[in-house]
Amino acid sequence: MPVLTSKTMVTQRLGASNFSFSGTRVGDLGATEYTLVGVAADVSSSVTSFAKEIEGCIKEVVKACRRSPRADNLMLRLVTFSNELHEVHGFRPLTQCPEGSYDKVARCGGMTALYDASTTLVESVGAYGKTLSDADFDVNAIVFVITDGADNASSYDAKALGKALAGVRRSEHVESLVSVLVGVNVADAQLDRYLQDLARDAGFTQYLPIGDAKASSLARLAQFVSRSISAQSMALGSGASQAIGF
Repeated sequence: MPVLTSKTMVTQRLGASNFSFSGTRVGDLGATEYTLVGVAADVSSSVTSFAKEIEGCIKEVVKACRRSPRADNLMLRLVTFSNELHEVHGFRPLTQCPEGSYDKVARCGGMTALYDASTTLVESVGAYGKTLSDADFDVNAIVFVITDGADNASSYDAKALGKALAGVRRSEHVESLVSVLVGVNVADAQLDRYLQDLARDAGFTQYLPIGDAKASSLARLAQFVSRSISAQSMALGSGASQAIGF
């Protein structure tokens, strides 16, 4: 059952698991259609050397989205993950996502629960999408999973992730779903192959490899994320989705 956590947010458990997410209470939403944007960012110990760049990328994404002509129709949920998952905030309108709230969001350490973070992010999109759809909102979604390593700490596996992605796409609650797996610092051929295989086997819409974690590369990633979100938001009502070139 949903649990009220404040005047505007509700927390909901994901099925029978120990995972949960939060989202803005339906009665506090002002539009009639929304694109749900989910971002999961890796903050395991291997990310430590470029934590500031990851944080800067998140800020740039949020700023770019707030400048979008359809900013009033976007809702963002941000999760960071190492061997544990941390919901920075649940689904909420961009007007409630000030840039300063993302200072020091990348607190690095631990292992990489990539499957847990990806699976629960997708499941939260499906669950909150149903909440909105049941209240007669039109909904579509886009998710980004940003990582620099292979999974070594999850309770879920790749099959669970694939099932979650397929389930949301089959549902009638979310009109369309774009899913992007972003590999950062993937100069290692073995890691690149692992992420390519994961993207293919799980059913991600797109795999985006970034060879280094330089600020210029992550700024380019932020621009790609912004363009993708805008395209998916503009597609709401058409029943279609479109992958964007990097």
